[in-house]
Amino acid sequence: MIAVQPEKIAEYRRLHAAVWPEVLQKITQCNIHNYVIYLREPENLLFAHFEYHGDDWAHDAALMAADPVTQAWWRVCGPCQNQLDSVAKGEWWAPMEEVFFHP
Repeated sequence: MIAVQPEKIAEYRRLHAAVWPEVLQKITQCNIHNYVIYLREPENLLFAHFEYHGDDWAHDAALMAADPVTQAWWRVCGPCQNQLDSVAKGEWWAPMEEVFFHP
């Protein structure tokens, strides 16, 4: 979860209506499927969810973070976001605890 700046919501929507193809390819290459981001207004919160189908999350996450196109995408989207006060050092999006799951 992360906050989105109210004045940047339209830009964030525009960016995600046309995500760069290389970014989408990298997401798939890193074994991420069914990636979705939800927006909650008026609180202006973004919630992301995806399914990881790999066997080495640390490796795949590092592969994505090292990708120059993905880094450029993050530089474009990052200014639209505000970290939550409770986020741990070194994190951007705040993780959430799963409290219920039904397959």
